[in-house]
Amino acid sequence: SRAAAAASMACQIPPVNFGMVEEDLYRCGMPTQLNFPFLEKLRLRCIVCLLPDEIPQHFATWLDDQGTKCIHLGERMQMRSPWKPVPEDVILEGLNILLDPASYPLAVMCSLGRHQTGTLVGCLRKLQSWNLTSILEEYRRYAGTKHRPLNEQFIELFDVELVEIPK
Repeated sequence: SRAAAAASMACQIPPVNFGMVEEDLYRCGMPTQLNFPFLEKLRLRCIVCLLPDEIPQHFATWLDDQGTKCIHLGERMQMRSPWKPVPEDVILEGLNILLDPASYPLAVMCSLGRHQTGTLVGCLRKLQSWNLTSILEEYRRYAGTKHRPLNEQFIELFDVELVEIPK
């Protein structure tokens, strides 16, 4: 019935700053319980979490219930600071996960889906040979007025030769 379809659609609320990077690869901010029905439709196999803090308990429980693997790279980052980009080793490990087809469908997330997520996606785009203008435009689309020049510089100077491309 139309009412049931409408009710079903009402439950489909994506997390903040949700976006599709490419087929079966998504980006977003930390989801709330309202976002779980939407995320369930994605059938995520893996989540790369760049949240510098501990993963919220309600989200950890949901991940367990879904059988979704969570790789929490953010716990290796110290306190959040606009003056420090994501550490290079965290980006390299994140890219290794993104380059592994066995991890898909996959989502990358941080607190608001802006800075840490944007830096990792920006470095992926550089690896995909996007031009810098397009990479930074995508980063700024998610970061808005809060974009961080240090993250943009990190992306610009990121050495793609450090990434091992799987054969």
